[in-house]
Amino acid sequence: MTNAFVLRLSSFVNEVGIVTHRVHFTPFDKTVEVPYGALIVEAARLAEIDINVPCGGQGRCGRCAVVVQNGNVRRRSTIRLSAADVQAGYALACQTVVEGDLEIFVPPQEEITRHLTTEKTAAKISVPFEYDWRVHQTVVKYFLHIEPPSLADNTDDLSRLERELSKCCDIRGLYAPLSVLRTLARTLRDADWRVTVVLDRGGAAPRIVDVLPGDQTYSLYGAAVDIGTTTVTVYLVDLYSGEVVEMAADYNGQIKRGEDVISRIIYASKGNGLVELQSLVAQTINKLVERTTIRHHIKPHDIYKMTIVGNSTMIHILLGLPPEQIRLTPYITTINHPPVVLANELNLNIHPQAPVDCLPGVASFMGADITAGVLSSGTHDTDKVTLFLDIGTNGEMVLGTREWLVSCACSAGPAFEGAGVYHGMRATTGAIEEVYINSQTYEPTYRVIGGGKPRGLCGSGLISLLAEMFITGVTDKAGNINLTLPTPRVRQGEHGPEYVIVWASESDTGEDIVITKPDIDNLLRAKAAIYAGYVVLAHSVGMTLKDVEQMLIGGSFGQYLNIEKAIQIGLLPDLPWDRFHFLGNTAARGAYMALLRREAREEIAAIAKKMTYLELAADNTFNEQFMAALFLPHTDMTQFRSVQKLLNGAE
Repeated sequence: MTNAFVLRLSSFVNEVGIVTHRVHFTPFDKTVEVPYGALIVEAARLAEIDINVPCGGQGRCGRCAVVVQNGNVRRRSTIRLSAADVQAGYALACQTVVEGDLEIFVPPQEEITRHLTTEKTAAKISVPFEYDWRVHQTVVKYFLHIEPPSLADNTDDLSRLERELSKCCDIRGLYAPLSVLRTLARTLRDADWRVTVVLDRGGAAPRIVDVLPGDQTYSLYGAAVDIGTTTVTVYLVDLYSGEVVEMAADYNGQIKRGEDVISRIIYASKGNGLVELQSLVAQTINKLVERTTIRHHIKPHDIYKMTIVGNSTMIHILLGLPPEQIRLTPYITTINHPPVVLANELNLNIHPQAPVDCLPGVASFMGADITAGVLSSGTHDTDKVTLFLDIGTNGEMVLGTREWLVSCACSAGPAFEGAGVYHGMRATTGAIEEVYINSQTYEPTYRVIGGGKPRGLCGSGLISLLAEMFITGVTDKAGNINLTLPTPRVRQGEHGPEYVIVWASESDTGEDIVITKPDIDNLLRAKAAIYAGYVVLAHSVGMTLKDVEQMLIGGSFGQYLNIEKAIQIGLLPDLPWDRFHFLGNTAARGAYMALLRREAREEIAAIAKKMTYLELAADNTFNEQFMAALFLPHTDMTQFRSVQKLLNGAE
């Protein structure tokens, strides 16, 4: 049921006799009237109250919990809520139906306050190749002094402009959009026929982007954007020098409607969900563009070109393309190589006629973030057998050399982002990011983002904790918690066996922070999916993981990954540590390279066509490898000699 539907029902209640109820929200002191059977989350949106639904409204995450202080509701689901929670009035807003007048208390929503490590100083990014804007850049500026018309020369304004471009710059066959033609006459005359023409030379014919008064050739800017499922990154680029002059990053606004791509696909298929998700990501990009331009003392409309990368779902949502077929057999996208569009078509706040190029992807779960990452990492241009990996809510990987490339993607789920874990959270202030456990006392020590009291565990903290629990014997290979240990840290909880990392008196929430057996199972499934993907890729070309000469890890999550701990749980293969290289945001760097040079953009398209994509859902061996990897670190310990040696030493 969409907001529009709720409003429509409310408007015609007297005519059709539908029963409605008043829902009052505190602490906002807002009241709305909704039909019997509406969801609380729909009533909240009608009241313009934003309640996060990170699982896309499926009732899986528990993050949309509210308190029903008075009135009748029907709870479709109470997953993630204890009996005590329900007794206290808690309900999942996305799963709870209005059946009477209500008083609803909305707890403070989770805020993301961590300074993202992707937002570095621009000086840390160097121009990736020899660059000459006159040769390599598709968007250019030309200053023209046009001969004014007279009775002896009554050539129309556009033809006069074309004639001058032909004489000074050998450019012919222009295309002028209607928006330019509407202002051309006044601009030429107000500027005394001295104007700067902005041209896009990237298409079949040169296209006029704008005609500006006077000489404005002193600057030219573009932007490279990486739309991650979790994080959006924007590079502001000086197209004359090729340098990144400003950077900004923030969490993708879509997170509040789904933390992983599947949740967002499901949300997009409901009512006006696709329109809402498109608006949320456009708003995120616009906010970051504004941040970079303010720092650099220019205006967003001074940006005349943008390249964008992201996984296939993110690109589909940005373009307003229904993504539901991506998650349904046989997993088909609407398009893998999107056409160039204009900024105003996507509600992006740069120059409205600026070309926006969403770079080519490969398949349903192998998008432009990976093809761009392959380019910027050099995976496509090396003689070494290379495994390129981007870990996020999806585990996307490419194996190959300059001669061949094979790829696959596996749904790791949001566990490594802290979702689907009882006390999991994103990597924000208050998240435990590293844990060590004393092997004699089983007492933990930990490091918290921001240095204050802990509120939960983020992905890197969960990996560190699980590795420590395994190595010290708190859990066995199957992830079972040993309840016989001489410590109160292990106990039987409401959700089964659990280990207490932080006592309530030491936490910021006033409750014990624990990891439960279901949490461990979620982490095991996530790491097993990724490791099984490695094995299937290697086997598809007659290799094993021991044949991998270098492993290149992209993405922001990789910057926090502890190699030793990741190997100990079986997330990374047991290779010598010097074979691992963390490259940071390879997707954004690939978008940056394509922004600067047409050849780089063409190379990404060639990579996409060259790459063989394995659909793991159709590969029987993936399930076998997945089941084998559902243990710490694996059922076959010969694949993890270093971990076996460590365990033998501990014994």
